[in-house]
Amino acid sequence: MLLINFLRYLGVTLPLMAFAIFLFTLTTPYQEFKIMFDGDDLENPLKVAAAKAVAFDLGGKILGISFLLASAIYHAVSLWDLVVWALTGIVFLVGIYYLFELLTPGITIRKEIPNGNVGVGIFSFCLSLATGVLMAALISY
Repeated sequence: MLLINFLRYLGVTLPLMAFAIFLFTLTTPYQEFKIMFDGDDLENPLKVAAAKAVAFDLGGKILGISFLLASAIYHAVSLWDLVVWALTGIVFLVGIYYLFELLTPGITIRKEIPNGNVGVGIFSFCLSLATGVLMAALISY
């Protein structure tokens, strides 16, 4: 029975994670995976920096949603409960990205990250991670 429950929750969680990553990539005007794959061009420091910034940005979102999903799995009373909390968290993480963009006047996040501003990518990473951890804690309340 434990294995069946594990497989059921895994079967719901992995598509939710894939959906979140897909949605995260839709929120930006640049192509994250292309920029990351082009980052191996060591002759072009801008491409390398852009790949790092994008990897931090998307990686933070993935870690943030992972913390949220882990908490949702742990506290869910049903698969539907897990889905509701996961979708809520995904919406909030996307919202945090737009809030970050809104609250940084003079800096356009959508331009800074693909232009190789690693500092902005790292800050976005931290913001997404912190948001995911906080939302994970809120689920347990």
